[in-house]
Amino acid sequence: MSQKPKFRIMRQGYDRFEVDKAIQELYGTQKSLEEQLVLYHKQIETLSAQKEMLDKRHAHLLSEIQVREKAAEEMARLSLKEANTIIDTAYGNADIIVREAMSTARQLLVEVSRISLESHELRDELTQKIYKLQNTLRGLEFPEIPNEVLIGKDQDKTQK
Repeated sequence: MSQKPKFRIMRQGYDRFEVDKAIQELYGTQKSLEEQLVLYHKQIETLSAQKEMLDKRHAHLLSEIQVREKAAEEMARLSLKEANTIIDTAYGNADIIVREAMSTARQLLVEVSRISLESHELRDELTQKIYKLQNTLRGLEFPEIPNEVLIGKDQDKTQK
């Protein structure tokens, strides 16, 4: 009812029934608007309570996220520290292995050198013995082969 109501004019003023009817409509509209106002106030209260609850939940989730972020940062820090410890241990172990390998290689080289020296000495010794054996063989005199006529064919054992 945004427009001004217009009533019929009668002898003693406006038509009473029309005015009463308009007033009744206005009371009805007023009552309806008051009921709507009460509903809106209840909705506002409900929405305010929901907003308050959501704000609390939001604050709780934010604090939970912060706790989890701190825990994740701590885990990452500890993991990095553990990884560095493992790497340092691996380097230490590798150094020990390399030192042991170098020591073993050094021992093997000493052993190879000793065997090589002994081999040279043995070769020189064997060379001298072979030389002496050759000289001895050259100096041997074999008896002459007897005449075949002297040996009978029946006693010759070489031709069987």
